[in-house]
Amino acid sequence: MAPTFDFKKVEKHLYQPKREPEIVDVPEMLFIAVDGAGDPNTSPAYERAVQVLYGLSYTIKMSPKRGQAPPGYFDFVVPPLEGLWWGGEIDLERMAITDKSTFSWTMLLRQPEFVTPEVFAWAQEALAEKKPELDPFSARLWRYAEGLCVQALHVGPYDEEPETICRMHAYAAEQGYRMDMSETRRHHEIYLSDPRKTAPEKLKTVIRHPIAKG
Repeated sequence: MAPTFDFKKVEKHLYQPKREPEIVDVPEMLFIAVDGAGDPNTSPAYERAVQVLYGLSYTIKMSPKRGQAPPGYFDFVVPPLEGLWWGGEIDLERMAITDKSTFSWTMLLRQPEFVTPEVFAWAQEALAEKKPELDPFSARLWRYAEGLCVQALHVGPYDEEPETICRMHAYAAEQGYRMDMSETRRHHEIYLSDPRKTAPEKLKTVIRHPIAKG
């Protein structure tokens, strides 16, 4: 019996970086994505988005039990939640985020390549039938080629991320790179810890920022 596929183990350089910044070239990946806005700590839209993402991903993962395994299916570990973020207000002097209500975000769950548009549409219909309180049609199947980035593992509360980000930017500049944020290249977080079960000082988050030469 083949072992369950785990992106975190197969692509350790993308999911298990060190705390010291490093340069990485991120290939194109397949995601389920939900767009939204607001403070992730208080926004109902954020909570619903996460529920939709996991609902769809587990529907696909468990499809063999429904007799609906798609061509090329293999069992996989549902990857960690990810988010692309922009907006918000930051006090650079105190290195603190002061207004999270102005955040915009795209929340993501990576998917295996066998998840075609047809498979995704089936999962949306199946989840809508099973959990009518959710809106799986708010999600989209999305290919994202992130490209050249600087990344590091941040350990600690989310509000202390600016300290890690400053180290990332300084390292990138030392290596001859500049930040390359745009409407298609955003501040990127990968959540390796469950904040509901992990003390803030022990939270592990991969932070990734797009860069370019020069």
